[in-house]
Parts: sequence; C-alpha cells; structure tokens
Amino acid sequence: MFKLSRRQAINTLLAATPIAAAIDAFLIEPDLLSITRREITLPKLPAELDGFTIAQLSDLHYKPEKDHELMSKAVAAVNAENVDFIALTGDYVTDDVGVISPLIEHLKQLQSKHGIVATMGNHDGWTHSNGYFRKIFSKAGIPFLINQNTELNINGTTLHIAGTDYVWLGSPDPTATLKGIPTDSPVIVLVHEPDYFDTMRSVRDIDLQLSGHTHGGQCRVPFIGYAPVKVKHGENYVYGYYKKGNSQLFVSRGLGTSGMRVRFACKPELAILTLRSSPRT
Repeated sequence: MFKLSRRQAINTLLAATPIAAAIDAFLIEPDLLSITRREITLPKLPAELDGFTIAQLSDLHYKPEKDHELMSKAVAAVNAENVDFIALTGDYVTDDVGVISPLIEHLKQLQSKHGIVATMGNHDGWTHSNGYFRKIFSKAGIPFLINQNTELNINGTTLHIAGTDYVWLGSPDPTATLKGIPTDSPVIVLVHEPDYFDTMRSVRDIDLQLSGHTHGGQCRVPFIGYAPVKVKHGENYVYGYYKKGNSQLFVSRGLGTSGMRVRFACKPELAILTLRSSPRT
C-alpha cells in the first residue's frame, strides 16, 4: 500500500488548497444563498411596530442563464419568512436592460404583509434612465422611490420609507428624499451606496439606512472577514451593521455578482431585519 510521508502529505494539501478554493469561489459559493438575521433597535419606533420584519435584497445583477435558480431560491426564502416589508436596494442589472423582464417575473412573486419598495443602483442608472426602471417596477406593482418617501400605516401608527437616487453619477437629493417626514417619526432610507450614509445623517438622524453596492467585498479573507477589494462609494462601510450617533446603517452582501461570477467567504445574502422599539433583555 502506497503511503505519503508527512512532508509529501503537507505539500499535497498545500497544492490542493488553492484548487479547492477556486472550485468553491467559481462553482459553488455564488449559488449558496445564506440568510442573515439581525435585530435592530429604533428608539423612535412605536411599540405597536416592535418586531416589524424587513427582508432586504440587493445587487441582484441578474443574468437569466446563470441566476435563475438562485433568484428562485431567494424569492421562496423571502416568502417563507412571512415578513412585514421588503426592501430592494438596487443594481438589478449589470449592463443589459434586457434582463429586466425575466427578473420582474421573479420579483412579482415576492410576498409581504405591508408591501415592497425599490430604489435605484448605480449599474441601473448607467444602463438606462431611472424613469424607465420606475415605469417597469410600478407596472409590476412595486413602488420605486427616487428622492422620495412614502408612509406605511400599520396598527394606527406610521413608518416612513424613503429612497434616494443612486449616488455614483446619479442625482441624490437628501433634502427632497426626507421632505415632510416629522423629526419624531422613524424613517428607513434605502440608499444603494453605503458611504452616502454620512451625507444623509448630516441632514437629520437616520433611524436606519439600508444599502448594498459593495457585495460585502464579494471575495473576503476567511475567518477574519477582511475585504481586500473595495468599490467607490463603498469604502467606509463595506458590510454589516454600523452606528454613528443616533443613525444606523445596514449594508447587505447582496445576491448577485459583478465582473466575474465569483464569491469567496462571502455568500449571497438575504437579510432579515427585525426592528425593536427597545433592546430585548
């Protein structure tokens, strides 16, 4: 029976590790949907809305020939959660507006108790006008916010949802986005690019901003979670939860991929966020 020496075994393992990592990054992980669950306390949230759940999907970068199964899994996962609200935070396409029709067929199947709202991503804006996306999404029954806000009226209480235009070569207007929202009312703002958080909170406290754009780095160093590659307008807030003063931000890893269809230590993400009016003990 052939036996490897200890040195031979180590050398074999070292040689095989990059191959295994490449197989995972290119062939396995881009299709491995993960669900992130997080509770976020909004001090201004009415007690009647304690436990309000939001499903966030971002950065779909939909490619029908490659992403159909992943998108189907994501829609099924959202619907199984029976959430209160769904937030779509941009980059539905990469550079081909022709994929919108099959993508919309997926998005039309999303279900929540109190609606769904979408906003622009930079790739969307680089591909076609924001008016085009608003028309397509609105026709599918999905409100599309561009420097606007809307109200959710639930159990006799109000929760404001706002959405900006995309930041990178777009025309975001934080003042218009937040216009008419009382300062004592909780607001959730959808902004594709996370670094705009500092601009938004300079206008008023942002109870919660939901962003994407970074893909969490798309490829991260395992165990330590470091993202070696960063993207413009996503350099300061790459992934996860952040708090500055009375403002909070959650950045999703997103669902799809940009550039090569590769992910490593950074699985596609569906975020399920539970809002609390006070910390749970």
